[in-house]
Amino acid sequence: MHIGSKGWYVNELKKLGMSRYEGRKLESYKKHILANLYFDRTK
Repeated sequence: MHIGSKGWYVNELKKLGMSRYEGRKLESYKKHILANLYFDRTK
């Protein structure tokens, strides 16, 4: 898995305790949305 890929963001968000966002699985979102969620959670 490459750092910064969609799968990487999904994996990192799951490590932070997220599996869903607004009732939808993380895997159903596009990469740029996952990236924004990740950076909001890690600040």
